[in-house]
Amino acid sequence: MVTAIPRLIAGFPPAAGAYDADIVILALDRAEETEAAIASALAQTGLSRHLTVLDQGSDPAALARLAALLAGRTDAALFAVPANLGVAGGRNLATALGHGRVIIGLDNDAEFATPATAAGLVAALDAEPDLAAVAPRILAASGLADDLTSWGYPLALRPRAGGSFDIAAFVGAGHAIRRAAWDAAGPYDARLFFCWEEYDFCLRAIAAGWRVRYRGDLAVCHKVAPGRRMNWSGTRWFHYVRNRLLIERKWGASWPALLPRAGGYLLKGGRAGLWRQGIAGILAAARMDPGTDRRPLPAAARRYLFRVDRAHRGGLLTRLRREVLTKPGPALPEARLRLL
Repeated sequence: MVTAIPRLIAGFPPAAGAYDADIVILALDRAEETEAAIASALAQTGLSRHLTVLDQGSDPAALARLAALLAGRTDAALFAVPANLGVAGGRNLATALGHGRVIIGLDNDAEFATPATAAGLVAALDAEPDLAAVAPRILAASGLADDLTSWGYPLALRPRAGGSFDIAAFVGAGHAIRRAAWDAAGPYDARLFFCWEEYDFCLRAIAAGWRVRYRGDLAVCHKVAPGRRMNWSGTRWFHYVRNRLLIERKWGASWPALLPRAGGYLLKGGRAGLWRQGIAGILAAARMDPGTDRRPLPAAARRYLFRVDRAHRGGLLTRLRREVLTKPGPALPEARLRLL
């Protein structure tokens, strides 16, 4: 696991004392999109907040643009590490640099839909003390329609996209986590690097008695910028398969029990020409240490997951058709990929 000491480039770390939220943005090139995300964060009103931007190896020119944007600001800081720690490791490091009671994550190709969105996320957590995290609606860049690539919930719930309901995991493009839940459940597993780290965190929080809530009245606009994006033709499917199987192993699943899931991934990936990534992901999951504290999810957590997710996904044949027999691709809703 890669570790790094962040170097302060511009702005100031948060001062001592209480404040509502840390807004965390990871940067890796995409200078124009990242500048827009930063401007959106700095425009948030109705709460006390600090912005932390962690650069993970951008081109010097891109880093200089961000430094100029945040120079001298006391409500924001730009830190840099020399290498990409991944989404999981990077967010862990950036989160540890603040101490707000809420952690708001924003992708560097996303923007808050309104200046009141961050305050709304904090208020949503304040209103329900047993919520570990809140997931806003993820809209396309236009703000006029849902970003289907970021719909990480059962398709049966799509008609309720403007409403509110409990969920199994939030989507990383935009989210808010109660720091008390983060401290209790532990940070992201940095080994995951990319993909499923939010689900892994949420399982630990749900097992400890927390809930996770979708709020369609709060929104983030997601541009899905191509630069530095981990595509399916790259290593995205490898991380998808490896991480999902490892998470099952963490909760005590045996390899015989995982064979149907692994077989489904091979079939799905093979139809998209990604069978090498699928095999590599399965082998990598077998080599990784799931940890010594392997145990089944508590019964209450299993009931919660069934109620909020699996009950909406249909029977076996429906799930095979929707989730296995469709090809992974950039326009495919994540709900059709997530074999929960």
